[in-house]
Amino acid sequence: MLPSQSNQSGAMNLTHLNNTAINIVEAFCSVVAMPIELAIRPAFGTRFFELPVVFFSSVLMIAIPLISAIFTAFISMIPFTHPSRTVGMFGIDALSKLFFVLLIVHGIRLYRRILNPNLELHSRYEGPPLPIFAIIPGGSSFWRVRTVLEPAAIFLLATVLQDLFIFQSSLTLYLRCAAFALSLKSCVAFFRSWQTIRDLIDMANASPVLSKLVENKATQDDLSPLHLASFPDNIPAETRRTAAISIARAYNPNA
Repeated sequence: MLPSQSNQSGAMNLTHLNNTAINIVEAFCSVVAMPIELAIRPAFGTRFFELPVVFFSSVLMIAIPLISAIFTAFISMIPFTHPSRTVGMFGIDALSKLFFVLLIVHGIRLYRRILNPNLELHSRYEGPPLPIFAIIPGGSSFWRVRTVLEPAAIFLLATVLQDLFIFQSSLTLYLRCAAFALSLKSCVAFFRSWQTIRDLIDMANASPVLSKLVENKATQDDLSPLHLASFPDNIPAETRRTAAISIARAYNPNA
């Protein structure tokens, strides 16, 4: 393998590792935050939630109440222990029931969209935010609502309702974790959008430099942002042109 091929293979491996790590973070946060998103995003598209996310989130909503009930029963069986009474009207089991009810309701709505694709413009769009965010300062910014306002509202609502003895501590803890997961998931989506735009800008800025490189007019100041060295003066023009085309393909994220 040539050194250039080895370097390119190493860069591709790092890019693949980066994309894999981002996908894992996004998938985990989607699974945790899905019960909340079903409630706060009533108009999401047919492909907003991937099937593995729906499956593992459903498993999570079955497992958490079951584990909580088993743990409570186990504690009560220990001699000379007196577990305190759970404070609050709604626990994690109530969220589990609400999750499956919303899953059925949204399933009917999405089934209609599947049969009639004209009912939605984009299948991966999560839908507009709740109207209440429009009156909050900063609520006109799409990404500010997704990454800050929605998670903050869930976190504050869970805290307030726990203090009012409406939510049990287990439900409040889950909602706080889900709020963090929702914010992190939105940050990943923002990063993906920025990365796509940034790749296009980088290619547009690199094109004039590559043209100068073909003509052997590029200076070190032109080449340094691209981490390139100028060609030797004695190589043929056709070889220089072929090499510049190969470099351009390497800088193209869709190549």
